[in-house]
Amino acid sequence: MNTPIRQIKGIGEKTETLLNKLGISTRRDLLYYYPRRYDFYEPCVKISELREGSLCSICVRLASPVTVSQHRALSVTTAEFTDGQDRLPVIWYRSPYLRSVLKRDISYVFRGRLTRRHGRLQMEMPEIFTSDSYHEIEGKRLPVYALTSGLSNKALSRYIKNALDTLAPALSSEDYLPQKIRKDFGLSDEMQALKAIHFPDSEEAFLAARHRLVFDEFFLFVLIVRQLRERGVREENHYPMEKTWQTEQVIGSLPYRLTGAQANAWRQIEDAMCRKDALMSRLVQGDVGSGKTILAFLGMILAAENGYQSVLLAPTSVLASQHYQDMKELLEKNGLLDAYRPILLTGETPAKEKRKALESLALGTCRIAIGTHALLQENVSYNNLGLVITDEQHRFGVRQRENLLERGHTPHVLVMSATPIPRTLALILYGDLDISILDEKPKNRLPVKNCLVNTAWRPNAYRFIAAQCEKGRQVYIICPMVEESEEMEAENVIDYARSLKEELPERIRVGILHGKMKPREKTVIMADFAAGHIDVLVSTTVVEVGVNVPNATVMMIENAERYGLAQLHQLRGRVGRGKEQSYCIFMQGKEDEAVSKRLNVLTKSNDGFKIASEDLKMRGPGDLFGIRQSGVIEFGIGDIYQDAHVLEEAAGAAAAVLSDDPLLEKDENRGIRERTEYYNKTKLSHITL
Repeated sequence: MNTPIRQIKGIGEKTETLLNKLGISTRRDLLYYYPRRYDFYEPCVKISELREGSLCSICVRLASPVTVSQHRALSVTTAEFTDGQDRLPVIWYRSPYLRSVLKRDISYVFRGRLTRRHGRLQMEMPEIFTSDSYHEIEGKRLPVYALTSGLSNKALSRYIKNALDTLAPALSSEDYLPQKIRKDFGLSDEMQALKAIHFPDSEEAFLAARHRLVFDEFFLFVLIVRQLRERGVREENHYPMEKTWQTEQVIGSLPYRLTGAQANAWRQIEDAMCRKDALMSRLVQGDVGSGKTILAFLGMILAAENGYQSVLLAPTSVLASQHYQDMKELLEKNGLLDAYRPILLTGETPAKEKRKALESLALGTCRIAIGTHALLQENVSYNNLGLVITDEQHRFGVRQRENLLERGHTPHVLVMSATPIPRTLALILYGDLDISILDEKPKNRLPVKNCLVNTAWRPNAYRFIAAQCEKGRQVYIICPMVEESEEMEAENVIDYARSLKEELPERIRVGILHGKMKPREKTVIMADFAAGHIDVLVSTTVVEVGVNVPNATVMMIENAERYGLAQLHQLRGRVGRGKEQSYCIFMQGKEDEAVSKRLNVLTKSNDGFKIASEDLKMRGPGDLFGIRQSGVIEFGIGDIYQDAHVLEEAAGAAAAVLSDDPLLEKDENRGIRERTEYYNKTKLSHITL
């Protein structure tokens, strides 16, 4: 399994480099590189049966000359084909060679999607088969993998098949899971599952394979989390604390009253940090805008008053900078700034400031550090680090969190997450943490008003956006792509922003933000938006975890059907943070009754927990490789909503194994021990909470 891929037949140096880009360096990596979806090659249909938007196969012959025309820098190849009764125009882009390839006397099968242009149906960029070659794959499900430039799906499928054929004899005779567990939970053999997940003979074979592999992921994850928990319980508390009136003074200085849920969560955090016999290891789970950050600040103040350092890890430089500014203002207001000397450390921190920050951390003159992954680097030394806080925990790998915990004695740990996970699942997934839940919004916040519309409503949306900007408010507009793509019909940030400037009054300032920008550029744009220098920010989902801009009152999401409900809810959470009424416009790009029903869940509720629950009810077997949730634990194949029952089964199995054999020392658990050790070293760093 650990043989380098270079030793697989057909893989040379160039291909090895391409596979490495996908994270594939061994046979094991290759086998566990799952398809992102499957192509099902259905029987051909008549042209008269075609419907707009559908993906179909047709058996046809050439019925007109093949023409190639030039539109700016784009060559367009066009021809008409007939099935003996009807004719259909077919179009290819950047494929002028087809003029000499397509022949009148040959029967072709075209597989593509139907679009309507100028009132007439046509097929664009179809796959081309001969009748014989299509017959060989008709009725089969073929895997489709995420690729990198220079690597074809056909080649990757071949490498995986070669690896399966080579390893099958050895792996079929042994399975790391004991037979009792496989029998109790109706699990197929691991090798059988790997074959069927890549090349399923039927839907039943696919579902059985997926069930086994999802169980494996959850089982190993829960085992490791439980072991972390046990280790934490045994850890000695080297950072005993006493409650202080300083935190009560800070609470009293706030321009608002803590909600009942916030006050209760703070008492739980305070009590946990002040226990003498145990370390705090706590998750604060609250919907977007429920007020988690102030609880983190209070915890840091409590640690500082007791003479300890604390760090707050944020997922982006922009968010870290905002937390730092907010903390400075809070400390200054309460006369604590000079005593605590907070520092900010991100990838964009200038070298001179970084040296000073690192020195103050090492000497202990700084008691509060706020930053990004820069705080995890090896050259960062701490002096009495007593509290580690991670904001938006799903952006930090489990292994990254452990990295900080290994700097000296284990500190208290506070994790904050806006992920709407039902409590029963959270208790399993965050098994090494106690849980506090914030289920109230601040009383001065008005619920966001929502609407689901189609693209015909866009002119109205622009007028509404312009009116909000005239009132001094700000707007987010989210697009799925950075640039135009032939493969996907969806709005893109660059072209959208260009056309938006023409639609809106000239005085409205439009900015763009996307993931291909350099970190420094993104930081400047978000800082300008937060400062009010940009009125409308056209962005990809990089703003999902962004700064707090109370003046932003409109969130418009283009092609809303392309996102999971949890991600849409996270995006909506960027507005509704001030005293003014806020609005969210979900723009549905393609008319589809099932999609509309799913998106309408968002228009009826602003409660993330309810939305997650409704989404789970509405998803079926067809979604098993569909839209993935964002902002939750990202496994290779498992989905905690779709596979909640498997998660519970795996957790039960893991608990039973550890109850009987806590250190996995028995011979029957040797395979489990070896697999958890491998998983811990190689996979856990990629799974993010």
